[in-house]
Amino acid sequence: MRGYVPVLLLILIAIALPVAIWTVSWLVRPHFPSAAKYSTYECGIKTNSEAREQFSVRYYLIAVMFLVFDVETVFLMPWAIQMKELAVFGLMEIGIFLFLLLFGYGYIWSKGALTWE
Repeated sequence: MRGYVPVLLLILIAIALPVAIWTVSWLVRPHFPSAAKYSTYECGIKTNSEAREQFSVRYYLIAVMFLVFDVETVFLMPWAIQMKELAVFGLMEIGIFLFLLLFGYGYIWSKGALTWE
């Protein structure tokens, strides 16, 4: 049982430290309750629309653009490191991969996500 004493002590510290910090911060924090604080938004702007507002499809296109760039980076880096060992087969694979990525770029471009408006 002596081998478990440090583990038990670590668990107790891991539980006691956050509880102590939260308690001290709750005791020393300023507390000024008001109706504005209990409202849904504290930014001071009154809401004028429903919560189910429709967003522009541009957010979707930006997510697709991020995925295309991210996937390209994730797969091109290991290929570049192992390029000598992969030889012609690796070159053909990366060519097919880049050809498929062109479809993603084309889709993003056709929807106008690459324009700065």
